[in-house]
Formats: sequence, structure tokens, C-alpha cells
Amino acid sequence: QLQLVESGGGLVQPGGSLRLSCAASGFTLDYYAIGWFRQAPGKEREAVSCISSSDGSAYYADSVKGRFTISRDNAKNTLYLQMNSLEPEDTDIYYCAADLIWDSTAEAMCIALGKQGNYWGQGTQITVSS
Repeated sequence: QLQLVESGGGLVQPGGSLRLSCAASGFTLDYYAIGWFRQAPGKEREAVSCISSSDGSAYYADSVKGRFTISRDNAKNTLYLQMNSLEPEDTDIYYCAADLIWDSTAEAMCIALGKQGNYWGQGTQITVSS
């Protein structure tokens, strides 16, 4: 059974850092398009960052560029999101997703993963507040 389990969420002050983890089981992450998304209740899901299944390139939303870093540990079959300089606007529920999706760019793949991805974690809450 394919499963994704997120961890690492919590409450952090503005300017602080957190690292999210997404442990995969039942499949090997390095063959899949993988990424992080966020969504607040009643709002549209937003693509935060993804790693392309084609060439391993990364996509970042403009709102997190320079502050967040996505990475993958193939030995641990785990996806990470290092989040620095957190802002109150980053408060959201964060989800990891994976599927066998390919596209011409990491951005296009990320958008497709958000719309068509079949494998999602349960979500982890990030709250940035003083």
C-alpha cells in the first residue's frame, strides 16, 4: 500500500525555521514526481515546491523562493522541506504528494501533481505567530 506520512509541523515565531518530513512507504520516491502543497480551509490548494521526476530539478512558488528548500533522501525514502524566515502568511496545512507524472518543466509537473496526484499525506499544520 502506497503511503505518505508528514511530520515536523508546529507553532513557530515569525523569522523562525521548521523542517517538514514526508516518509514514503510502499513505493520508491525517486521514480515519482513529488512535492509540497499547502491549503487553508476554504482556500485553494497552492503548490509550494516540487522535484521533477524527469531531471530532479526543483520548482518553488515565488512566495517561498529563497526561503524554502526542498530535498529528497533516497536512502530514507523521505522528502523534506526546510522552511526558513517563516512569515505569518506561511500559516497553512502542508501536504506532500507523489505520483507518476512527467512534464516539460518542474513548474508544469508541480501544477499537474497538485491537480492529478493520487497519493497524498494527511497534512501537517504550520502556524507562524508571535
